[in-house]
Amino acid sequence: DVFEQPQPVGHKKIEFHITTDIPSVLQINSEREEKNGEGFVLHIYLILTLYLCATTEEINNAGFGKIFPAPTSNDKMETEEENDEIPSEFISRRELEKNRLSREEMEKYSVFKNYEPGDPNCRIYVKNLAKQVQEKDLKFIFGRYVDFESEMERNMFDIRLMKEGRMKGQAFIGLPNEKAAAKALKEANGYVLFEKPMVVQFARSARPKQDSNEGKRKK
Repeated sequence: DVFEQPQPVGHKKIEFHITTDIPSVLQINSEREEKNGEGFVLHIYLILTLYLCATTEEINNAGFGKIFPAPTSNDKMETEEENDEIPSEFISRRELEKNRLSREEMEKYSVFKNYEPGDPNCRIYVKNLAKQVQEKDLKFIFGRYVDFESEMERNMFDIRLMKEGRMKGQAFIGLPNEKAAAKALKEANGYVLFEKPMVVQFARSARPKQDSNEGKRKK
């Protein structure tokens, strides 16, 4: 009588309210384990842990939240040397710049005195060429401004190297268009070929002669 007698405690029903959808298999297992008290709680905890892990793995496999590594330098196109893809059989822009005189250096050569590029057209004039220069050397330099996959540009590309007489050491080069000729003049003028700097200008365009009978036409 001195000590309070413990009141008999019956089995209590434990309920779980879970917002996440649980597969029917888990619901069946929960009904079977409701009578096991604390053992049922532990069992449900383990099942939920496995279920959540499986769900997380499915999400990861689907690509959600993945972090892809940044592309390496090998995946990037190397355009530092060439912005326009030039075949390897022609000179590169880097080589042109490396062996080209600066504007200050050009002023020291008499051949650049009173230099004028001329009126833009698709034909350029090159002078101060060394005697060793051959057509293949000029093609190596100026061929970079021609698209040889185009039949029209191939046909328009023309090199006339003068090797005799007063025109010796000079050349006329026909390019596909005025834009290509302007680029060639800008990049090749002052390029040192066989220890002599080339002087590159626009060639004087030949104008058709006036018809002598034109003035005799009826007024």
